Amino acid sequence: MFGTISDYPESAFNLNVGEPDPLKGPTDVGTGHGVAEVQLSTLVKNLNERFGTEFTPADQFFFDQVRETAAADEKLQQAVLANTLKNFEPVFNQQLEDLLVERMDGNEEIFVRLMNDEAFRQVAAAYLMRAVYEQVRAGG
Repeated sequence: MFGTISDYPESAFNLNVGEPDPLKGPTDVGTGHGVAEVQLSTLVKNLNERFGTEFTPADQFFFDQVRETAAADEKLQQAVLANTLKNFEPVFNQQLEDLLVERMDGNEEIFVRLMNDEAFRQVAAAYLMRAVYEQVRAGG
């Protein structure tokens, strides 16, 4: 049947065989911020620099709301999935005013600037369009 432990060579009981390499902790340190959050702060910063506005990080929430509303819209989702980014642009721009009006309350300064300054609107629209397109394409 089975022998005693002394009947087996010491190598038969090598407990290190097949052990995985030791685990290592993280070596890179990140900010913990998502891509969208970084992009939004970049949009607010770019608008402030280009147009002399003084929007704060809290104002980026307006753009986040517009993006989320747009990305959840079924018509825009279908347009994203059926088009290239360039072909999606006119569809998005057609819907942009409705999206902005939906989010006007509490964001009047941004809303007024978007509605009255075409260059400002174009910069914001280009950013929002790309963000919505990429979010829907990524499945989010």
